[in-house]
Amino acid sequence: MKIISNRMRPRTGWHLTYSALMAGVFLMISLYHGTVFASEDKTGREIVTAVESRLWGRTASGKYEMTITTPYWKRTLKLNMWMRRPDKSFVRILSPAKEAGIGSLRIRSEMWNYLPKVERVIKIPPSMMLQPWMGSDFSNDDLVKESSMVNDYTHKVTGTENLNGTEVYRVVSTPKPEAAVIWGSIVYLVRKSDLMPVRQEYIDERGQIIKVLTFSDIRKFGDRELPSQWEMRPTLKPGNVTRIRVVDVVFNQPIKDSIFTLRNLRRRR
Repeated sequence: MKIISNRMRPRTGWHLTYSALMAGVFLMISLYHGTVFASEDKTGREIVTAVESRLWGRTASGKYEMTITTPYWKRTLKLNMWMRRPDKSFVRILSPAKEAGIGSLRIRSEMWNYLPKVERVIKIPPSMMLQPWMGSDFSNDDLVKESSMVNDYTHKVTGTENLNGTEVYRVVSTPKPEAAVIWGSIVYLVRKSDLMPVRQEYIDERGQIIKVLTFSDIRKFGDRELPSQWEMRPTLKPGNVTRIRVVDVVFNQPIKDSIFTLRNLRRRR
């Protein structure tokens, strides 16, 4: 009589039932972990939306300092800023005395500057949105957010990387065909743990990095933490740098409609 060992014996009855049960358990575990991992992944749009919301909220009003440094001179401007996303913003210079009263107003796609010394309001054409604001390394568009980063661009996570010991998402934002924007693309580096912005690279249509914005010195303002130091460096102007310091800011509080008017722009304070 031929003896069949356990290794060679066909699996029948409870053997098949047990195997099927374990296969089902492993499948359920795999599906569960796959769901968990997928839920932790963020889309590019979700990441950029989180960054913009952290920095600006639905509304923002506060005090800022802008220090402009070049190889030839240096000055610091104190500013008040109000923003109601996505279509209105207002900036007023408080000091130094030479620039005090200068203001910038944006309503949707239109922007105006007010020069109190000549008591004149100047409308800024779209072609001038890339020009420096008050000689800084921030453009008119950067300061008053004429374009909507979330809606005017398509956002794609191209991977993660280690930046100074911190794991960050790399998100490439490219303009939609119909969007009237000034950059060929913008690259976001965002901390993976809490979606805190770390760095932004502004790239022209030829693929050249024109300027780099870095964020640092995280502080708490009201109910949120955000970087209180923003540093813009143009790559083609060695020695130039503009730093913005967030002095105090309040988010998601009502702002009067009268703030965003040409009448208010003409006021010195």
